[in-house]
Formats: sequence, structure tokens, C-alpha cells
Amino acid sequence: MAAVAATASGMSVRRSDAGQLPNSSGNERPRTKAPANAADCHVHIYDARFQSALAALPGATVRDYRLLQQRNGTSRVVIVTPRNYVTDNAVTLDAIRQFGANARGVAVLRPTVTDAELKSLNEGGIRGIRFTVADPSVAVVSIDMIEPLAGRVADLGWHVQLNMAREQIVDNAELLRRLPVPIVFDHLGRLTPPAGIEHPAYGVIRGLIDKGRTWVKLSGAYSNSSIGPPTYADATRVAQAYVKAAPERLVWGSDWPHPSETEHKPDDALLFDLLATWAPDETTRNRILVQNPESLYGFVART
Repeated sequence: MAAVAATASGMSVRRSDAGQLPNSSGNERPRTKAPANAADCHVHIYDARFQSALAALPGATVRDYRLLQQRNGTSRVVIVTPRNYVTDNAVTLDAIRQFGANARGVAVLRPTVTDAELKSLNEGGIRGIRFTVADPSVAVVSIDMIEPLAGRVADLGWHVQLNMAREQIVDNAELLRRLPVPIVFDHLGRLTPPAGIEHPAYGVIRGLIDKGRTWVKLSGAYSNSSIGPPTYADATRVAQAYVKAAPERLVWGSDWPHPSETEHKPDDALLFDLLATWAPDETTRNRILVQNPESLYGFVART
């Protein structure tokens, strides 16, 4: 008979089922132990109950993600509305309700959003707005929307989360410097090889971090690497530079269900273990996984 393990949400799952996780490869657990209250700060939920403008990924529901929590030991989660739902954040709000106090969300909005809608989103657990603008041909929002929306959400204490190409970061540096809200850069700031931290975008991001108002997500190693697993050595160099410079301004994310990886899904245990290479010191890892998410997303600190 298969052994039974409790997930972070309290749902019991057979250990043998952990290897059947949708949108992930491998069947081993990470060697790195997650601390209590560890947060995965970047996931997407796709649920067929909610209409999607584009085809959604199968097997990417709250129930499916709870299997990943059982595998890697995280208990808190930040859900980011994927591009498929355009500016309809109902799937994210529903997922937050299912996870309860251990969940927060990041919405996708346009400047036409009403004050009443912002209030409702805030009450539903939304703490930021995301701009995925690296490819304008498929983007559902645009760079010119960032500043007016930032002004709208400043009083709510929200942040803006940016999935921008490195050239866009450089070209819009002055815009980013004058935003009245904290900034969160997705996926290592998209400092893709071969330039990595030698690209001018790294200097822009570091300058914003040094002003104490900017965060970086340690996520998406596979989208910042030409070397690939198991080391993701080029992405690892970027991540280690951030950890050395400002561990107090970093959070970690799995990027499950890895929507950019259409042919072969990464091994989520390997991705979690990368954090031990990026931040070998356990105290630093705990800060990245627990204390920093509490500060950025408002999770209630627990002892």
C-alpha cells in the first residue's frame, strides 16, 4: 500500500502520487528541505470553469498545484493571472479563496478598471498588478499603462510586477525610477544569456534595488539559460549575483505550470534545489522563502 502524506493544505495524498504531478517532470522530492511557512511566489492557475481567451493548460488547477506543495514542502502561494484570461482575474480570486489565508494574488488590469473593482480585488487578496510586455504582439497590456495604473494602486499598498525584455528595462529606466509603488521583476529580470549581469538592464535593476523599493523573483531559470539542467549555470550566475547583492529583496517562485515550456516540463524538485546553490546559507534561504514574502505580500508572520 502506498504511504500517505499530508499536504500543506491538509489534504492527504499518496506518496506514489507525487510522481504523477501534472506539468512537471521527475518523481523525486527536493533534497533541500523547505522551512515552515515557505512561499512559492509565482504560479499560475488554469481552470476550465473559467472562460479563457486562449487555450489553457490542462491539469493546472488548485487541486493539481496542491500536489506540488506536497512534493516540495511549501505552504504559501502567490497566484499570478496568466495571459490567457486577459484582464479577467476571476480564476485567481477563486484560487485564493480555495487556499485561504496562505494565498495572495497578482492581477492583470487596464486603466479602465474602476475604484470599486480595485477595492474588491484588494479584499480578495490581490497585492499587485502584472505587466507582461516583452512581446507586444501578444501582450494584453502595454508599457504606457504602467504609470497610470501604478498611481491608482499606490494607496492600496500594491506593487507592479514586470515581465519585460531587458532592452525594455533599459529604455524605460526613467519611467521605472519615478513610479510611486514598489516594483517586482519577474524571472531574474529576464537577463538572458550570453550577456546576463553584463547587460545594462542589470545595472538599472540594481539601482532600483539599492533605493529600497524593488524586488526580484528568483524564478524561471529555464527561460534564462542556454545551458539548461541540471545546473542552469548561466542563470545560476545571475541568481547568485542578486543573492550576494540584496538577499532581503528576493523571493522565490516555481513558475508552475511552466507555460513557456511546451515540449518538456522541468523537474520541480531540481528547480527547488537550485535555491540551495543560489543561496547556500540556510538563514538566507529562509529569508527568501519566508520573511521576504511576508513583507512583500502581507502574509501573517508565524512562529
